Amino acid sequence: MDLFLVLTYTAICVTIFKVFKVPLNKWTVPTAVLGGVLLIGGLVFTMNYNHPYSEISREYFVTTPIVPTVGGKVIEVPVQGNSKLSEGDILFRIDPTPYKNKVTSLSAQVFSAKEDQKRAKELAAKNFGSKRNLDIATAQLNNLEAQLATARYELDQTTVRAPTDGYATQVTLRPGMMAVNLPLRPVIVFVHQEGQYYIGWFRQNSLLRLETGNDAEVAFDGIPGEVFSGKVIMVFPAIAEGQLQPSPQLIDPKQTRMPGRIPVLINIDDPKFALYREKVPGGAFAQTAIYSEHFHHVAIIRKVLLRMASWMNYLFPFH
Repeated sequence: MDLFLVLTYTAICVTIFKVFKVPLNKWTVPTAVLGGVLLIGGLVFTMNYNHPYSEISREYFVTTPIVPTVGGKVIEVPVQGNSKLSEGDILFRIDPTPYKNKVTSLSAQVFSAKEDQKRAKELAAKNFGSKRNLDIATAQLNNLEAQLATARYELDQTTVRAPTDGYATQVTLRPGMMAVNLPLRPVIVFVHQEGQYYIGWFRQNSLLRLETGNDAEVAFDGIPGEVFSGKVIMVFPAIAEGQLQPSPQLIDPKQTRMPGRIPVLINIDDPKFALYREKVPGGAFAQTAIYSEHFHHVAIIRKVLLRMASWMNYLFPFH
């Protein structure tokens, strides 16, 4: 949008030359050009540094890949894709037959072990049995009860439920499919209803002007002609390009060529945004401007440029 400043200055120069009938010669034309370079360059530098702009911004949301705790054949998928769910609502069911059989078997073994322990206690009390036999019977009972508790837990896990309020999206799971926990292969993606997180990615050149509490404005590509106000909530203290993970490989400088951008979390508090909230999908792309307290008069230029960019969203790129 720097072109806007150039065209504005050009229009002003043309007007001055015509109204005041300034002659076009080797002095006036270079002076106008040089003046434009200094004026526009100074404005752009001051604006970009003190009121940074990001053409790469996005609204993020948190998802949980649903992996069943137990494996088996899916027998029911009552959930509807993208429908609102409450915590505990059923997502799908796995055939519980083998898990029921295991509970039945262990329940019988626990009953038998209780009888064995009871007899061992009676014999030990009459000095007809050793305390060791009683300890063995007690240990066997405790072991079986622990196995039974695990079996009952696994049986309960054949019904997979929503972890929180939210919705399941792109539900392609169908009865008859196999759902397994290893290897980790999610069968449903669950989107949590905890709000969305708007992040603008800013160049590191503007780091000293990115502060919590700064005013911000956001222009979504999907809402042409509208600009929404907000506040900077947090400037993230880390950049993805600098992260290290345990690895047998040493750090390679070839992997650090890209400087990376600073993620800035913004809260859109504009009341009119509520009218568009349902129309903005998670992951929506946008442009963002942040206004610092420095050279605040220059911020008007950034505001104009951002609104021009918002109106440009009515045009569809050809690609």
